Amino acid sequence: MPPRINIPPVTRILLIVLGVQSVLSAAIRYRQWTANSEIVIPYLNLIPQLSLVYPWTFLSTTLVESNIFTASIACLTLYNGGRYLERAWSSREFAKFLLITALIPNTLCFGTMIVFFAFTRNERWTLTTIAGTIPLQISFLVAFSQLVPAHTVTLFRGLLSLRVPRFPLLYIGIVTVLCMTPILTSASLFLALYGFLTSWTYLRFYKPVFPDLDTSQPSSLRGDASDTFAFAEFFPGPARPFVAAVSSQIFDALVAIRLCTPFSAADFSAARGDNSYVQRGVPGSARAEAERRRALALKALDQRLHAATAGSAARAQSAGAPPTVHPPAPSATGPTVQTQPQVGSQGQMSVNAGGGMLGETNYNPDDRSA
Repeated sequence: MPPRINIPPVTRILLIVLGVQSVLSAAIRYRQWTANSEIVIPYLNLIPQLSLVYPWTFLSTTLVESNIFTASIACLTLYNGGRYLERAWSSREFAKFLLITALIPNTLCFGTMIVFFAFTRNERWTLTTIAGTIPLQISFLVAFSQLVPAHTVTLFRGLLSLRVPRFPLLYIGIVTVLCMTPILTSASLFLALYGFLTSWTYLRFYKPVFPDLDTSQPSSLRGDASDTFAFAEFFPGPARPFVAAVSSQIFDALVAIRLCTPFSAADFSAARGDNSYVQRGVPGSARAEAERRRALALKALDQRLHAATAGSAARAQSAGAPPTVHPPAPSATGPTVQTQPQVGSQGQMSVNAGGGMLGETNYNPDDRSA
């Protein structure tokens, strides 16, 4: 019996809607196809000149792909990225993220097409189809840049190595090239740019920060004030000073007109890890929690073993046996060098008392040198 594929609920709904709407769009195009006409579906896709009477298209158009190439990429992206982010953030937060990164880029792209039409009086702008999962795809890349900023991806057998924050700009470059082909429309570039800005703005300033479950403090912090998620970090090294200067001026202007709120001392403290607030699902925080729990478990095990040894020694002395010399107690953070298992123990520590086995525990910290 093949293993069951576990897909979180929001990701599952996303994939089903994408498949149904894309197949429906393909069927309509096939039935209405002629050699001399360009088919548009204003009640399914967002068409600036035709879709105002169908307001749901501002959302439904995101989950419609017009060809098998983009549909395949969309399915892979939503399946892998959706499962990761939904489990890291919870289904509710993931659904909110999808709603924001779909609705706002589509609306901004709609307005951009209207502005271009107003300046050029060319109806091609208002008849351009705004559709596809591009804003979601680049939003996933931005979210990964927040969660794993120090990870490096190696491509082509080591010929190319890129840190995760480099992928959003690389993706925008690929979309720009594909917009020059029949694969993507001219609206796709605007969707990629607006999706990038929308997702970064939401994650940087507005997304709630989850508190540590071991504390009783309520969650009141929002955004991510860490330096690794600054806007300039998405750009190559030589361009960062210029981008940082420009983005700082823009941020100061937005604060002056009260569209943005400057970070507080608690925000910067949370970004440095000085309190119990963490981004839920961040691999570093989860690993630190696992290490803390492992140290407590080892301490409790050591206490039980020494209690059992002391009890057996007391019984032996009462029976007239010679006293036994015990080794020094290990520290609270784990076994000492003398009591650690050697290489030949195959990563396991045997405990004779009670016949139990203490399983293998591995800890591989992230390589942040890249």
